[in-house]
Amino acid sequence: MRHLKAFYIFHQAALSSSFTEAAEKLNLTHGAVSKQIKVLEGYLGLTLFARQGRHVVLTEAGKTLSEYTGQAFSTLEAGVEAVVGLNQQSLDISCEPTLTMRWLMPRLSDFYTEHPGTDIRLSTAGGAVTLGQSGIAMAIRRDDFPVVFDYQKRHLTEEWVGPVFAPRYWDEMKEKIEQVKLLHTQTRPEAWSEWISRTGYAGFANNSQQTFAHFYFSLQAAVDGLGAAMGPYPLVADDLRRGNLIAPFGFNPSGYNYILLRQDTAPTELENTFIHWLDEKFSDCIPTPEERAKIANI
Repeated sequence: MRHLKAFYIFHQAALSSSFTEAAEKLNLTHGAVSKQIKVLEGYLGLTLFARQGRHVVLTEAGKTLSEYTGQAFSTLEAGVEAVVGLNQQSLDISCEPTLTMRWLMPRLSDFYTEHPGTDIRLSTAGGAVTLGQSGIAMAIRRDDFPVVFDYQKRHLTEEWVGPVFAPRYWDEMKEKIEQVKLLHTQTRPEAWSEWISRTGYAGFANNSQQTFAHFYFSLQAAVDGLGAAMGPYPLVADDLRRGNLIAPFGFNPSGYNYILLRQDTAPTELENTFIHWLDEKFSDCIPTPEERAKIANI
């Protein structure tokens, strides 16, 4: 395309509404910026900026063109990041906070042992995500929100949930279920009521409650014997194996899944490697037949 340099200078001037600021960003003189804008206006046969006092404003033609230059240069920047990423051994992943702390981070050392020289850079967030921002390549999420972008959605595992107790706390309370304190979290306030509705178990209907700001706190409170928490299997699997928690009521499907979101582009070699590793690790995050719902036995 002719005058690509002029289009980029126009793009920067449109963002700042100032030739002076655009010149500073581009390390050019005010005159050089003004000259390139005039070259572009001559090429298009249109006036792109109008002067208002010391400032410039886009004309209607300029506003229309700026929408397209914004899209074009944003796409180009994403393409450059993708190409550079082909030779990088780092990968930026967004993951839900509690899943990061209680499941993913404890397993990353295995990934590094199997794939030395790689770097998985984690950021924590839940719900909707815009991939590509801050270099985020993929996001691990629970599918309890609408995905508004046309991302690839890969199923990782079905979510199973059930009440979890510290063993000593269960021994103290198993004969007086109505006195068990139910530990809630603000991020999933309906977890207990949904479980009661699915199972039909009425033993916890009028129990006292305590609410924590984050899911991680409610699970840690259960480990510490402060009450019973509603535990998604991946988030409590390690504590179950260590004996820090028990699930006397077992687990049943919550109706949700854990998924991997990524842009609809060809994956890099490192992305492929990490995806296959995730598949392998999540395949171990389904309760065994012995761990599944045991309501009838309580």
